[in-house]
Parts: sequence; structure tokens; C-alpha cells
Amino acid sequence: MSEPRLSGAPAVTTLRCDARPVAGYHHVPPPLPGALAPRPYLHPVRTFGGVTVTEVLPPDHTHHLGVSVAVPDVSGVNFWGGRTYVRDQGPVALDNHGAQEHTGWLLRDPDGCVQELSWVREGRELLKERRTISVLALNSRAWALDFTSALTNVSGGGLSFGSPATNGRPGAGYGGFFWRAPKEEAGRSEVFTEEASGEDAVHGTTAPWLALAGRRWTLVFAGANEETRRDPWFVRTGGYPGVGSALAWARRLPLAAGASLARRVVTVVADGRLARPDAAALARQAVAA
Repeated sequence: MSEPRLSGAPAVTTLRCDARPVAGYHHVPPPLPGALAPRPYLHPVRTFGGVTVTEVLPPDHTHHLGVSVAVPDVSGVNFWGGRTYVRDQGPVALDNHGAQEHTGWLLRDPDGCVQELSWVREGRELLKERRTISVLALNSRAWALDFTSALTNVSGGGLSFGSPATNGRPGAGYGGFFWRAPKEEAGRSEVFTEEASGEDAVHGTTAPWLALAGRRWTLVFAGANEETRRDPWFVRTGGYPGVGSALAWARRLPLAAGASLARRVVTVVADGRLARPDAAALARQAVAA
């Protein structure tokens, strides 16, 4: 399942679906320039047809890393990367970045893994995470990535999750599971839910599933537990294509000492542009699998 790890080189786990490689998981993040909050990430993620549907270190946001869990504010610590939004000041470059460190495997198979991680800032551990990732074929042109992140507060005191929105920037409630897709050569990516289409219509809404479609691919995101289904979708198609499930959309999310939270997102990775009924059917299939 894994590629050989060379001395000083990042470790990459290859995920396979029906014996076909579909994703590389950088479980020990490499020292990438611009990625100021190091964290494990998935890239490249590919369709069965070989189309890459993730991007890392894009010029517009060099701290975007494929598929990852990124939170811009955990009690003041930035696990997103880049600048921090400060109320009444705007984005500010601060020395406040944390890191997500791989601490061990509980399971590591060709079609998935269970990983333990530590969220730290300058040697202080704030959170422990148990991350579960698996892949499953849905049909000959689509497969599903099942991604669960369970976080436990081990800081010894209360923590809270925030976002630029909770710090004064309306509509910027990002933080949590985040997928950075590649830009299309011509035109914007298309985004839609069961009932609405377009970034303005779906950004900040809750919906059972949300699809992001390029010229040759479609991603269908679905919340697969009750808490995730209550989180609004963070959506971008104009400046860049990206989708996330927001932990702190409009207000901070507290997490008491010793308490845990879990979020599970299942993503359909399909060749071609799916019509709304097909996206809905695959989302239901993926969540039920």
C-alpha cells in the first residue's frame, strides 16, 4: 500500500480502489513552501479515468493542500495556513501556526486506513485526532472517498473553533474538511445541490449533498453523520474551485476539556459531468454503502 520512504523524504500512502490507484495520502506532510500549517493531505486524487481532481500549493492560495482538515482558528492557533483574519484589522501575518503530526496507524490497508494524529503548537498538544479514510467503487465510472475526523480536546482546558466569519468577515466561515479542486482551463466550475445552482445560491447553506463539476469530472460531497449534515457548505467557484464543510460558520464552536467531536464527509469522485439526478443517486449510494 505504501511507497518506500526515503531518508528525509515525505511518506506517502497509496490508496487503491478495485486494485486501481486513486489517491496519494501524504500522511507525513512534506516541508512545502507556503504551507505554513503542515498537515496530512490527499493528492493527487484521481477519477477512475485518470483525471486529477485535487490541487496543492496553487498560486492563488499556496496553503491549500488537496483534501485535508484545516481550521483557521483553534483558540487562536492557525491550523489552516496563510494569514489570520483579525477583527477590525483584516488578514494579518501572525506567528500562530500549528501542525498536525502523524503519531501512528491503527489500520493501514490498500483500500483505507485509520490514523492517529496530534494537533500541536510549539510543543503543546491541543487535540488528538483519529482519522479514518476509505475508498469504495460505486460503478465503473465513480468511486467514493469516505473521510471521518474525530477530534478530542486534550489541552487541559476549554477550546473553541473559529473562522474569519466569527472574527468579523461575513461569509468566510471556512474551517474543517476542505477539498481544493483544480481550476478549469476555460470558465468556472459548476456547483449545485438538489434545489439550487451557483455559488451565491449554495454557499453557506445546508444540504444533504453538494456537487462541484468540471469539464471532465464531478465531485459530490455528502455529510454522513448528523453533526456534519448540520454544518453549512463553504463553496468557491469564482476565484478558485473549493468545497468545505464548515465547523464555525457564524459562531464559535466550543469544545470542553476531554470532549470530542466527529465529522464524516463522503465524496463521490466521478468521470464526466453528472446531471442532478445522477449526482443525487450516487450521493445516496455512497452514504448508504
